[in-house]
Order: sequence, then structure tokens, then C-alpha cells
Amino acid sequence: MDNQLTLYLPLVPDDPARLCILAAAACGGSNPALAPSAHNLTPPQSQYVPCLEGPTGLTVRGAAAVAEYLAGPDLARACDVKEASCVLQWRDFAAGLAPAACILNCKDRKKLCITEKAEERALIELQKSLAVLDGQLASCAFLGSTQLSLADIFVFSILFQLYNQVMTQDERAKFPHVHRWFRAVSSHPPIHALLEDIGTPGGLPSTKAAPAVKQNDTSSDDVIAKTPTQLKKEAKKKEKMEKFLQKQDKLKEKTTEKPKAEKKEKKELEVITYDIPTPPGQKKDLSGPMPDSYSPRYVEAAWYSWWEKMGFFKPEYNRSSVSEHNPKGIFMMCIPPPNVTGSLHLGHALTNAVEDSLTRWNRMCGKTTLWNPGCDHAGIATQVVVEKKIWRENGLTRHDIGREAFVQEIWKWKEQKGDRIYHQLRMLGSSLDWDRACFTMDPRLSRSVQEAFVRLHDLGIIYRSRRLVNWSCRLNSAISDIEVDKKELAGRTMLSVPGYSEKVEFGVLVSFAYQVEGSDEEVIVATTRVETMLGDTGVAVHPDDPRYQHLHGKFVLHPFCQRRLPVVSDSFVDISFGTGAVKITPGHDHNDFECGQRHQLHVVTILDNNGCLINVPPPYLGMKRFDGRKAVLAALKDRGLFREVKDNPMVVPVCSRSKDIVEPLLKPQWYVRCTEMGKEAADTVRSGRLRLIPETFTKTWFSWLDNIRDWCISRQLWWGHRIPAYFVSVSEPGSPPGDDADDAYWVSGRTQEEALEKAAKKFGLPASSITLQQDADVLDTWFSSALFPFSIFGWPDETEDLKVFYPGTLLETGHDILFFWVARMVMLGLVLLKDLPFKEVYLHAIVRDAHGRKMSKSLGNVIDPLNVVHGISLEGLHAQLIDGNLDAVEVERAKQGQKVDYPDGIPECGTDALRFALCAYTAQGRDINLDVNRILGYRHFCNKLWNAAKFSLRVLGSDFQPIPSSQLCGAESDIDIWIRSRLSLTAQTCNSAFSAYDFPSATSAIYSFWLYDLCDVYLECLKPIFSSKCPESSEAATAARQTLYTCFDAGLRLLAPIMPYISEELYQRLPRRQSSSNLPSISVVSYPDGQELCWRNEELEREVAYALTVVRAARSLRNDYGLVKTKALLSVRCEDQAVVSNLTRLASHVCTLTLAPSLTVLGQASQPPQGCAVAIVDDQSSVYLQLKGVLDLTKEVAKLVPQRDQVAKTLERLIQRRSGPEYSSKVPLHVQQNDADKVKQSEMELQKINAAIANFETML
Repeated sequence: MDNQLTLYLPLVPDDPARLCILAAAACGGSNPALAPSAHNLTPPQSQYVPCLEGPTGLTVRGAAAVAEYLAGPDLARACDVKEASCVLQWRDFAAGLAPAACILNCKDRKKLCITEKAEERALIELQKSLAVLDGQLASCAFLGSTQLSLADIFVFSILFQLYNQVMTQDERAKFPHVHRWFRAVSSHPPIHALLEDIGTPGGLPSTKAAPAVKQNDTSSDDVIAKTPTQLKKEAKKKEKMEKFLQKQDKLKEKTTEKPKAEKKEKKELEVITYDIPTPPGQKKDLSGPMPDSYSPRYVEAAWYSWWEKMGFFKPEYNRSSVSEHNPKGIFMMCIPPPNVTGSLHLGHALTNAVEDSLTRWNRMCGKTTLWNPGCDHAGIATQVVVEKKIWRENGLTRHDIGREAFVQEIWKWKEQKGDRIYHQLRMLGSSLDWDRACFTMDPRLSRSVQEAFVRLHDLGIIYRSRRLVNWSCRLNSAISDIEVDKKELAGRTMLSVPGYSEKVEFGVLVSFAYQVEGSDEEVIVATTRVETMLGDTGVAVHPDDPRYQHLHGKFVLHPFCQRRLPVVSDSFVDISFGTGAVKITPGHDHNDFECGQRHQLHVVTILDNNGCLINVPPPYLGMKRFDGRKAVLAALKDRGLFREVKDNPMVVPVCSRSKDIVEPLLKPQWYVRCTEMGKEAADTVRSGRLRLIPETFTKTWFSWLDNIRDWCISRQLWWGHRIPAYFVSVSEPGSPPGDDADDAYWVSGRTQEEALEKAAKKFGLPASSITLQQDADVLDTWFSSALFPFSIFGWPDETEDLKVFYPGTLLETGHDILFFWVARMVMLGLVLLKDLPFKEVYLHAIVRDAHGRKMSKSLGNVIDPLNVVHGISLEGLHAQLIDGNLDAVEVERAKQGQKVDYPDGIPECGTDALRFALCAYTAQGRDINLDVNRILGYRHFCNKLWNAAKFSLRVLGSDFQPIPSSQLCGAESDIDIWIRSRLSLTAQTCNSAFSAYDFPSATSAIYSFWLYDLCDVYLECLKPIFSSKCPESSEAATAARQTLYTCFDAGLRLLAPIMPYISEELYQRLPRRQSSSNLPSISVVSYPDGQELCWRNEELEREVAYALTVVRAARSLRNDYGLVKTKALLSVRCEDQAVVSNLTRLASHVCTLTLAPSLTVLGQASQPPQGCAVAIVDDQSSVYLQLKGVLDLTKEVAKLVPQRDQVAKTLERLIQRRSGPEYSSKVPLHVQQNDADKVKQSEMELQKINAAIANFETML
């Protein structure tokens, strides 16, 4: 079909869009017909170049859309949601860089009026963008993948001309990872061929093949040879860059002259402490005056222990029992149990901000609410921590002290350190029911784990088998996929490996030859792990590969042992990769193992548990695996069988716990059959019984569960739930010994007695003839975590909690553990309890730093949320790095990152500001780029609330008593009714947002109400009412007080789920209505809803909104002329009589907000006063500010003339556009109507400006 597509490209030869589309087509294998010239297009198609047209009406327009279509789904990563999002992210990155690239690529800047300042800004933008790109490419070969994708093409196309014709070699050297990536992309065969084919006519310089370079090599020659003109241009660029850097240095010197003075100005960051002695659990003493400014340390003191003691977080609060019927329903959610070894990071903070906000909202909505805490025993992590501890303290290993004593040491450590994470969760304000806190190794939960294993084994769902597992030689244990970090390498890289004094080489492909038996012919194979050739038992070729068809059924000879390796034909072999022949090592590679099973190849295990070579001939026997790598390579060279070694981008599996290289190792393990359970779990989403939010994850859910593999649940550890399975040995004469990997010789039981009874029945022998040996392994931590939603309630016992709270309402967690935890909970819940563990799953995003980089200790961008809460100096951040487990090089690199991101440390922001920021960032389906400065902005928001509360309490007075109901009393002014309407809208928005898990909408509504409606408008409008000129006993003042109280009371309740501390602090300082006087905390009062706040008045909101537009125009005029405190008469001239009436009615409020002594509202027939500055509100109204006698009117005329010229130009362009010969026939009707409206609006504006100029000129 490609040849039936016609591609229209931009006419400009060096347009990045042109290169992007051609590169996408080349790499995607598309071959559309290229239109000879875009001049041949007829309007309006010519307006949409680039575009792609097909024979069946297909039309694709826009560079990105055309590129994605031609690239195809593989290159665009369309089949994987996460990778497709990555492509979109880098497409947007390229688009953001395009304006700077356009300026810097421009050959005639003077002609296009590009100033030096614009060029400097473009240079700064380029430097920042390259720094971000360099950071991303530091840990991967290409953008988000090990292989080239459309993301690379997008960014490469934007940078191509800049990199080759603008940037100097020295400038490129500053970004070594970008340099290496650029060479890799330009050397990619399809792109390399494209660059050579395009040549001069295409506007892109031709290129020669770039030789391979080392990853950090920036000393090699340029990717593309430079012409003399380009070199001259480079020199000029370098000179300009030097001048630019000198300017930057001077600016830095100026900005560092007065740092202390700037810090002193930030009075709002003063630290105020709560110093009144208050025993834990006692209510905070608020009898003293409010501090002058908001301080999180003062506000957040003492509240949590009182909340906890009063039982506000328990579902039984104000109920006889949890079983008591509640017509408002039940909300139950369990916490994703953090590791007992863990400490808080921003992922925890995000989880708890979201979950606690939902929990508090549901509790305030009147539901029976339980948020159940718990902690995971974290098998590997905890064992590693305690092993290091006893080695550090006593110089002993766990084997020295034995299993029982070692487990006791872990329990001691858990009692001393294990509740640290709970203390940190309390500091985040998490409203968990701590009386129900559980630990996965508690007796009750351990019984659930044992019961689940036995039932599943009896059902045949759990079975024993010998298969390849992820093996950590350092830990001597199998590990799960989530504990394997995939380290991406671009080529040859030396890595540190535990147990080796020298770094080990990775990222290379070694080719060597096998001799064909009885022939001089040889077969060349390649491998990234050459030591595994000692375990080769076959060579595979594709059945259709003509090069090897004559070898089918023949043998090649192993050079180091007397082993004949059959040549087998298998379609899994990629003919185009390497030589097309693949060595098969069934014992140490997953694909090879499956291939070996298909062809009955012998399996040889060449590594023991410690990573030493076994079952190999001398001299390799007993060598450590990577020492064996060197020895094998040397022997191949000695025997003349070595052919080549070359760089090879690859992924190296690294154990996240031990940093060891993970090996596939053949081990007998326990497995869970997942095919049927996976299908049932997938079907629950398809049928709508289970809902995933955002829905984009359903595709990934189906993909994984529909292709699920069996789950290995054995771990060779001492800490964890010991597997309740027993190996059966029969002492009867003539009975053969059983195989450890044979499931038939294993029984399970809740006790050894039960297992013995099962074994006797299974083998038909008396119990006296049977000996049982319990498996020494423990279960995968994720197995007990998968039972968490019901094991916490005492299953298998039918407890009250289990009956009431299972299934739960919601699971909230990160999407990175969708399969490791969420899917497994669903599968086991369906099998063991015949019901889903929850009805909805909300998956939050991953937290990244302000630059979009993944959090990494080595980058120095990992933020402890408590550092944000309490604040920390730069030196303190450095000290935390030293206390970590980074090596010296990584520590220094991380320090540099911290200096850039936090030059003054992190200011104290408080828990409330952190929670609010995290919720505000949580847009569904997007990762979070967290900027600490934005969190600080929400601390300033808290300060605004604090000051508003002080003003309001002073206005209400100490003897104020709110009326029993929040309804209107009849004497409210328009502005009172308006603020109530805005409050009603805010409550409606918040309730809808919480219901839909749309946290940004909730935070935005709350922020806007408090800041823009209440503080900026309503409180300002109240000041004249409570001034000394107005009697405070008037009906207007009384109604205003009741409205103000209602707004503060309901506004704090709206805020409480997200900002619990400041809302409690201020709520406790307010008087109470009789209806809520028996509810001691804001945590348990009702959340505002439309039934309580039923004052929505959309017409009045529109009227006030227009009045506020007038206010903004007037304020802008005052600001333009420096009228900070000077009062000036204000007039508004309106074309619409309805607007005249509304503004006249709201005139007093407009005067208050604009510092105007009076407001005159003029109709269409009235003339504005003389000597005024004019601001155009819209085509219906103009604002006039009296300036006569205050300012020089000549200045006003000078300001209006350019505005008039700009509107005149706009009008002229519109008229020319509409007068085109084919305008009426080719332009859509709705566009014509829009143009007509714009002409009318521009004519009106021009008329008003001309009238204003004439008005001023008459006064000069």
C-alpha cells in the first residue's frame, strides 16, 4: 500500500519536519510516492503541508502525525502504553525546542529582526534542553529504550542542523551522552543512507559513515565533515558563546552580592514553635493569640496524637459496632504495605496524600470508613539489613549463628527499628486506624499464608518444578522480576560486580567458531556471555535459512570437552541478526531453555549457587564466572576460534538488593499456575466488575494477564513464611528415592502431623514408613502481600471485620506494581474467597524531579518528604548522601545535582503544603515532575489562609454566635449572595472531583475559592462595611458576619481532607453552630454538599464576573500610571443597557476594589468625562480613569497610538483575507463567521481608541 500513498513535504529544504518524516519513513520501511513540489497543491491543501494522502480518502496532516503513520506501530511503540507515552513526551520536548532552534539556525537574523537578546535566550534554552537530554541519556542508549524509536527521530530532527552547523566541537563535548547518542542515531543504517541520499538538494549535508566510538569519547571528529564556510561560522559562534558566558558570569556576580538581604525579606518563612506543654493525646491549647504569621511547625504540633487518642480514625467512631447499618455506605481501603526496612520517599508521600484525602472525604461524607495500615516483612531487604548489622557488630554471618538465632535477631531489629515507617506516616497526617495495624509476619497473617498455600496446593494450583529463575549469587536466592533492575548499556561498559576486585566488561558481542564434525566447515555464533559456551548443547538455525540447510541434523564439536552439539532448525532464530546461527545454552538462558525443550537438548548447569563454574573441564572448574569469561576468551583466541568482538547495546539484569549481576539458573522451585486465574482476573475488567482508573491501563492489564506465565514463589532465604510443604522419603525396601523437583514426592500441611497423614494416604503406607523433611525455603514476599486484603481481617476465620469490610471499596497504588501486587490480589481473592478484593483500582503516577528525570540517589534528586516538611540545608542534603550507600564518584555527582536544584537547601514547607502540591500534580495518566518551588507556593497559600482567618476572627468578634442554620437571613447584599454561590459551586466541584479521583480539579477549586473569591474579592468588599463609618449592628453587617462565618466554616471543611492540620487549627478557633457543637474535630464533621450549600446563582456570578473584569481593567490603568494609593474617579461607558444596570448595582464593590471614590456608569448615549486614561474592557465597555491634574496627558496619547496601529493592522489583514477570490467558496462557513465577528470587534476597538486619542488631544 505504501506506493499508493503520496507524501507532500515542506518546500524549505532544511525544515526539521522534512528530515523527521523522511527518517521515520526510512526506519519504518515505508515507501510513499514523494510529490514533486508542494507548489502543485491547490488551496486549502497547501496550508496543511506536510501531509500524506491515500487512494481511499486517507489524509494525514501535520509533521508528527505523518511521521508516526509512516514509522509504523513498532517504531512509535504503539503497542505499549508506557513506551508510547515516552514517545509523546519526547515529541513534546522536540516541539518545545523548535523556537530556539529556529532562531539559532537562522542564516539572516538581521533581516528577520532577531535581536541579540532573543539569540541569548535561545542559547540558554538550548543549553537547558541539552542538559536534560544528557541526563536522560546517561543511563540508556536511546530515549527510553535500548533500541531506536520515533522519540529519537523527533529530537534528532530538531537538533540535526544545530548540532552540525551551529554548535562547536567544544560545545558538543559538554554533553558527552548527547554526543554519543547523536552519532548512534546518525549511524543507524536507514538514517545514514537517508542523509547520504538527500545531499544538497534536500537541504541536508551529506554524511560519511561514522566509526564506532566509546561511550564517553568526545574527542573524535565531527559526525559530518565541515566546509570552510561552516568552520568560519563555527568560529563566530564560539566567539559569541564566549561573550555570552562572560555576560552570564557578570550576572551571577551581581546576583550573589546581596543574598542575605534577600533572605531577610522572606518574613513569612519565620519558624514559630508551639511551646505550651501538652501531653500526647491531649487537645492542643489554643487559648493564646494567633501567631503573626503561618508556621507549619506551630500549626502541625500536638494535633495528631489527639486525633488518634479520640478514635476519630476508627470505623467504630460514634457507632456501636462496625456491623451497625449505615445508609450512607462503607468505604474500606488497605494501605499498600511499605517495607519494614523502608523510610519515606516521595512515592510514599504521594500515595498517602491521595489515600488520606480520599479517606478523610469519605469519613466526612458520613460513611463507615476504614483505612487499614500494615507493614510488609520484606524478605530479602530485611535479611540483607540484619546480615550487615551482625557482620558489622560481631563479624559473624547468618550461617555462623544458625537459622533460628538469625531469625530471632531479625525480630529484635524489627522491635527496635521496624515501626519507624509508622512514625513517618503519622507525620504526614495519615488517618489510619492504628489499632488494626498489622505485620505480614504476625501470627494471624502467617496463619492466612499457610492456609492459602495448603488450599492452593491441594487444588493443584501450586506445584513443584525445575525451571530457570532469576538467581542472585550474592544473596544465594531466587528473586522476583521487580527486584531486577534493567541497566541499559549503549556499548562496551566496565561495571563493578560484588566479589570482584576489578570491573567486569559488558556491552560487547563476542563471535567465535564451532567446527562442523567431519568437515573443514565452521559455524560462527555470537554471545554477550562467552563463558556460557561451556554449557552449550546445541546450535540453532532458522529452517528457511539457505546458508545452513545442508547442516540440519549434523553436529558441531565443542572445543573444550568431548561434546557433540546438534544443529537444530528453529523458527525463533532471527535470520538477519548476526550470522543467523545461535548457540543454545538451555541451562542459563530462558529462550535457549524453551528451544532445548522443543528439541530434547541436554541441559548442563555450569554455575553453582555462588556463581562458580561447575560441570566444566579444567582449568575452568571452580573459577568464578567472570574470571571464567576471561579464561574462555583467551582459550578461544589460542585455538584460533575467536572471530571478533564489537560493541553491543544491551540490558544487564542487576539485583536491586545486592547489586550483583542476575543469572538465569535452573532450580527446583514452587510455582503458582496462573493461566486460568489470569483469564478470570482479566474477565472481571472486561465485564466491568472491576474498574481500572485511568482506563488506559486496561490494555496493559489484558496484555499481561492474557499472556501470563506461572509465578515462582520460592525464595532461598531464612526470613519469611517458611513453605508448609514436606518432602516425602519412604523407608520401605525397594522404594526408589524421590526427586526433589518431582511434585509427586511433596505434601503440604498446616502442621507436620497433617502432612504426615496426607503422605501416608497418598503413598498407601503406614506413617511409620514415611519420613518428612520440611522445605527450607520461604515464600515470595508478594505471595503474602497478595493475601493482604483479607488476611488483615483474620481469614480463614469468618470474623466481623471480614464480613463487613471484604470486599473493599478501592485499591490505590502506583501503576508500577499493577501486576506484581494488584493482579495477584485479584487472582487469589477470586480463588480463595470467590470474590474480588476491591471494586476499583486507582493507579497514581510516578514522581519525577522538576526536570522530568526519574528519582535516583546517584543524581542527587531523591527527596525525603520530611526534608520538604521540616526544611533542610544544602549541607544537610550532602550529609544524607554520605550516610547512604553510594560510592565516592556517585556521591560527588549527586552533590553537584543538589547544588543545581537546591542551592539554598529546601525551605520548610510543611505537611499541608506538600500534600496539597502532590494532589494538585496528580493528573490521571501522567507522571509528576515535582518542583519544590511549587510546594513552597502552597505554603504561601497557607499563609494567606492564616491572615484571612485573623482578619475574619477580628471582624466576627469574640462574642459572635452563628445562627443554627447556614441559610440566608434576608438582609444579604449582592456580594454576600455571590460568595455563597461561589462556595456552593466549589463544594459541587470538590465532591464531583473526589468521586472521579480528579484531584487537580479539587485542589484548583479550593485554591480559587479561598484565594481569588474569598480573599481577593469578598474580604476586601467587607472592609467598608466594618469600618468606623458603618454601624456594626446594621442588618448588612449582621448578614455579612453570618456569610463570612459560613464561608470560613464550609471552606475549611472543603479543605480538610487535603490540608488536615491548618484546617483543624483554624476550625478550632471558630465558634460552632449548635448542629455541630458535639463534634469535636473537623475530621468528623460533615463535608459540604449541594444540599447544605444550595445557593447557586449563575446569573449573579456572570454579573459579578463582568464587574471584576472592569476592576482588573481599572487596576491595570492604575498600575500603568503608578497610582498606588492615589484615589482617582472612575467611569465606565457601556453599550448594553443591562450591563449599565448591573454595574450600577455593583458600583460600591467596584469602587472598593479599585480605590475609586466613586463610579459613574454611562450608557451608549452618554459622553465620557474629559481628561481620562482609557482601557478597553471588550467591544461593549470601556473604563475611564480620571487623570487630569494627576499625569501628563501627552504620555497617554503616546501609549494609545501604537495600540491603534496594531488594531488597524489586524483589521487590514482580516479585510484582505476576506476579499480573496476563493474565500467564500473554499473557507468553511464557521470560519467565515468567526472572521466577520473579528472584523466587527476590531472596528469597534479601533473606533474607541481613536475616540480616546481625540479626547486627550482636545485637552492638550
